[in-house]
Amino acid sequence: MAMRFHFFKSNDFHDKVKGHVYWIPYKTEIAITRHAEPHICIKGNNPSFLVALLSRNLSRFCRAFVVLLSRNVLLCDKSTKEAIMSDTKQNIKDVIIEALLASDGGKGISNLEDDVSSAGLDVNRRTLQRILSEMEDDGEVSREGKSVAVLYFAHRAEKRIENEGLNLSDRAIRIQNAVAQPAIAKLPVTWNSSFLEDYIPNDSFFLDVDIRTQLHDMGRTGVGNSPAGTHLRDVLGRLMIDLSWASSKLEGNRYSRLETEELINLGKVAQGKDLEEAQMILNHKAAIEMIAESPEEIGFDRYTFMNLHALLSENLMKDPAASGRLRRRPVDITGSVFTPLAIPQRIEEAFDMILEKVSKIKDPFEASFFLMAQITYLQPFEDVNKRVSRLGANIPLIKANVSPLSFIEIPEAAYFQGTQAIYELNETRLLAEVYLAAYERSCQRYAAIVKSMPEPDPLRLQYRNEIKSMVRDTVLGAFTGLDEYVDAESLVSNGDKLREIIDEEVDALHEGNLMRYGLRRSQFEAWISNTQDTPDGP
Repeated sequence: MAMRFHFFKSNDFHDKVKGHVYWIPYKTEIAITRHAEPHICIKGNNPSFLVALLSRNLSRFCRAFVVLLSRNVLLCDKSTKEAIMSDTKQNIKDVIIEALLASDGGKGISNLEDDVSSAGLDVNRRTLQRILSEMEDDGEVSREGKSVAVLYFAHRAEKRIENEGLNLSDRAIRIQNAVAQPAIAKLPVTWNSSFLEDYIPNDSFFLDVDIRTQLHDMGRTGVGNSPAGTHLRDVLGRLMIDLSWASSKLEGNRYSRLETEELINLGKVAQGKDLEEAQMILNHKAAIEMIAESPEEIGFDRYTFMNLHALLSENLMKDPAASGRLRRRPVDITGSVFTPLAIPQRIEEAFDMILEKVSKIKDPFEASFFLMAQITYLQPFEDVNKRVSRLGANIPLIKANVSPLSFIEIPEAAYFQGTQAIYELNETRLLAEVYLAAYERSCQRYAAIVKSMPEPDPLRLQYRNEIKSMVRDTVLGAFTGLDEYVDAESLVSNGDKLREIIDEEVDALHEGNLMRYGLRRSQFEAWISNTQDTPDGP
């Protein structure tokens, strides 16, 4: 429930907050006034209460208010006061856990007193010791040392968060538990420009060297020096289904992988599912096709990412005009105390800075992760930002011919906590470890596919663009011969083989691969109809 606070009586304090209504997470509704008629009346003006209120620091205000009530309640029944005291204790525990998780070397009682006091809570040494003892009994904290040298640590029981088999480092666990704290225990934060501005390509790194080394070892494909997108073409069919399904699933889509495959390859809409879910998956398919069509031409520029967003958001935006356009209004992040940047001009400037910096990053994995983190953090579009970040993260990998990232079997809870850590703490380590685990699974999947495939036909590779054009023109009735596509010298030696390849490609056409040749469904259906109407012989 939310608690609504109104402020009455004309005085200097009220004049500074007049006209504002605050909504604070709490258990009951209480009106604060200087008279003896409200639900609960307070004594005097607690300094921390006033400072917190005047600064509109809602988290600190709430904590200070709870303390003030616990010590100064005049008109309150016993059960209400007990509930207030219980909430006060829990708030103190939350502050302690947060402080210990942020400290690698543990903290003494004096340091914890300061942390609790800084959070707007008031507790004496004996009470704090009693609370710490309870937390130790409950497995929330542990202690080392004796007497005045005692240090407290967040107990590893904090690993209670389910990570779906993900083996996180201690650093990542501390970050995970920090963002898992209740909202009341965290201070509201806004967009931090230095998170982007202080990043220097090839000098700063979001991915630590240990993670980058592992990623490079995993991602090798043996075609690194080939034209951009060579490896993508080997795994495109599987990647299109995997990435469309997995990325949509992260958005709450209920399609199974089999239903996704049937939708993409056969156009079959699953029974009992919303049309919006089908639209989301087909949008992913279109976006992947855009990248796969000409990966060498896909760049780190507005044109690419605006169109990527337009494809991913087609028919899914409340305002259709916002599709493929940078955000012009504020947005909120559900479940987070983070408020994204709201000024349109600054959003545009930050977006351009992201694209400029990523274009300079030499390491494809660092570029990939940088894009995923920064686009998620900036929220440059009104919606569909994380989908853009996941598809965009694949562009540096595809251009470098390393294995793509499908996000299949990703630990979802840890993924969302990793993005929350970006929002609230500007910490990248948790999301980086999730990225590493997801990438390992993707590499295993696509390595198996490549091993089962025959060696690529060098002629198909050499004339891939010409072959696509010839197939397209065949369907459209514009193909008259090889001469206009292939030079005469090549025709002499490869003419027969090329004609054979064209026939094979044309025979293999279906609704699921039309975009590869730049064909629309209507063009394909018209061609099929004409072909069926054509007599086979005299």
